[in-house]
Order: sequence, then structure tokens, then C-alpha cells
Amino acid sequence: MKKSWLLMLFISSVMTVLAQSPRKSDTLKGAVISFEKTDHDFGKLFHGGDGSVKFMFKNTGSEPLLLMQPRSSCGCTVASWPKAPVMPGDTASVTVSYNTQLIGPFIKSVTIMSNAKAPVVLKIKGKVYPRPPAMIPVNNINDASAPVRK
Repeated sequence: MKKSWLLMLFISSVMTVLAQSPRKSDTLKGAVISFEKTDHDFGKLFHGGDGSVKFMFKNTGSEPLLLMQPRSSCGCTVASWPKAPVMPGDTASVTVSYNTQLIGPFIKSVTIMSNAKAPVVLKIKGKVYPRPPAMIPVNNINDASAPVRK
């Protein structure tokens, strides 16, 4: 009789523990980084053109967000980030710049490390073309083009 009573008590306590659902506030503890977009296609860029893009993000967590130095896939891509903590509910941006002195197609990535649970990878792509040669206006010099006084 004692064994069955203890068994029933054990089963009811286990079921009580399993029936507890996590609160929504428990799941959002800590810093959470939410980017508006993580990919950007520049399309066609010219040699020496502007290869920079801002990736906007928001701290949707409950604690300040601290970003560490981003890691780019190569030295031709540089990122700038906010050094100060991003408070809960605030927005900020990471600017990623590609060196457009290099001609040809590119696909690059920058990994954003922070105190959020997982790192975020930002991707950029496009193609850099040589600048077209400067066009010099050509004067049409012939007798028919001379001004005529009326």
C-alpha cells in the first residue's frame, strides 16, 4: 500500500512539472539581434564607385546588446559597427564596404559576433565594371555648320 501511494505521489509530481509551460519572458532573456535584411545585391558598380551598404538591426531582447569586431571573408570587405551597447528596443546599423578598385564579380560575407545567442552572417554581392572612357565632345567643322547672319 505504501509503495503504490509513493508511486502515485511521484507520478503526480512529475506530471505537474511537465505541465508547466515556459513563460514568454523567459524565452526572450538576454540580448537578441534582429536584422531587417541580411543580404544585399549591389548589381552593377563602376571601378572606384560607392560599394557601401547599411544593414539596420534592432535589439529585441531584454538586455543591452554588445557587438564585437565583425569578421569579413576577405580583406577587400570592411565593416563598421556601433561600439556602444545597443539598449533593448533601440536600433542601430552595421555598414559593410567593398573595395571597388577590384574589377569583376564578388560574393562576400561578414560575420557579426555579439552577446546574442548566435552570430549573424551578412552577405553582399555584385559586379564591378571598368569605368567607360571619358567622352570628348566632337566639334563638327564644315561649312554648312557655320552660323549665318540673316
